[in-house]
Formats: sequence, C-alpha cells, structure tokens
Amino acid sequence: MNELEETMAHFEEPEYFDISDTYSVVYKKFLQMDFSSRPAIRGQLEGPISFGLNVHDQDNKPILFDDTVRPFMLEFMAKRVNVQLTRLKALNPNAFMFIDEPGLQFLFSAMAGYGDRAARQDMETFFSVIQRPRGVHLCGNPDWDFLLGQDLDILSMDVYSNGEVFASYAASIRKFLDRGGVIVWGIVPTNFEPFERESMISLEKRLEEVWARLHDKGIDREFLLSRSLLSPATCCLVNPDGEKTVEKAFEVIRQLSESLRKKYRLLG
Repeated sequence: MNELEETMAHFEEPEYFDISDTYSVVYKKFLQMDFSSRPAIRGQLEGPISFGLNVHDQDNKPILFDDTVRPFMLEFMAKRVNVQLTRLKALNPNAFMFIDEPGLQFLFSAMAGYGDRAARQDMETFFSVIQRPRGVHLCGNPDWDFLLGQDLDILSMDVYSNGEVFASYAASIRKFLDRGGVIVWGIVPTNFEPFERESMISLEKRLEEVWARLHDKGIDREFLLSRSLLSPATCCLVNPDGEKTVEKAFEVIRQLSESLRKKYRLLG
C-alpha cells in the first residue's frame, strides 16, 4: 500500500513495468542480441495465479484471495507481460510470450479458497488485455478443460510426466486446435536423473503413444502435427552438473524434431 500511489502515477508508462536489473541478470543482454534471422523468439513471466498464491498480505493470506487487491494485481501483471512482448517483437516479428502458471494445478483444490467461476472470469479478463500471441506454460497437471478453454494461442506442457492424463481430454484438445491453438509438447526431461534414463528413441516412442491415443479418439494425426511444437519438459535449471543437462536436453529436442519431420514428412 505504501507504494501504490507511486505505482498509479506511472500506470500509463509501459517501461515502468519492465524487468529491472535487480530481478534479471540476462534480460538486457538478451535484448541487445540479434534475433532477426530466428524463426521466432519468446519471453516468459510468472502468471497472476502463481504470483497471487506466492505473495501474502499482512495476515499471511495469499493476495489472490483478496477481492480488493486481485483486480489491481491482474492489470499489473498484464502490463508486465505486454511491455516484454513489445520489446521482443522489436527484435523479431514472430515473438510470443509464455505465462508461467504452475499455480494452476492447485487452483481448484479444496484448500485453494478461490472458486472456478471467479478464476475463469479473472483469467478471461487477464488474457483479453494481453497482446497476441499469448501462451501458457506449466509443468504441472491442472484442470485441462479449464485451461484449454481459455483464449490462448499456445499451450506448453510437460507431456513427459502428464501425457496419459492430458490425452484423456481429447474433446477439449480438439476444440483448442480447431480454434487455431498450438500445443508445445514438453517431452525431454531437464532433470538430471530422468534425462540419464531416457534416449531419443524412448522419448520418441513416449510422445507417439500420446499422439496415438488422441488419434484413436478422433484427432487426425496430420492435423495435430501441423499444430505442434517440441520443447524440454520443464524449466528446471537446478542440477548437479549445472546447465549441462539442460543444454543436452535442447540438443535432444533438435535431433528429435529432425527425426519426426523425416518420419512424418513435415515441411520446413
């Protein structure tokens, strides 16, 4: 509350909501690089549900549950997303944003104290003021019907851990794809131990099993692949070997993409 007056005085200044050096050591360096030849680039920020669950008020209550604070928080977070996307689009016209929302998997638990009707309305409002393309990334297992029903362009999820559950939501997945949505299949683990257990062959089989289940439920495989991207399964950057496993995971993604493109005769 002590900072609210100053914040409101700058509320129409996009740069006020940008990431500062205090909270990112790489952001400005990234913005100074040349990405004009890349097919696309993306940014990522914590979403309002996760942020609102993590920040507590003076009574140790998550601000997500405060009907007075929550509308301000949603608008504040949307401005943070938009200013980053604007900066990225200046570097590459195909830039897009991921809203990182691990908190969605806890949203409808008995302990949450925040109903699905209010959450749906709030998230619809939040996404309506975010520039496109807009997407959500999460490593957990939320209510997929709820998430797939949001006005998203891209959904990035951990299919390595949640593929079997996700495939059971074929009807919602089909509606999402029919609206033009893109699914980013997070198939390569970035955690050290599961990464060491897998191979490109085992990961390809694991992913194709999910696609096969969706095909059996009426989603044409060719159509599905035309609306698909690949990525590592999670954002994990904490491993005994530092960043090495993460870098290896991205290399496996590149190899897996080449293999699947040849196998399914995908262009590009």
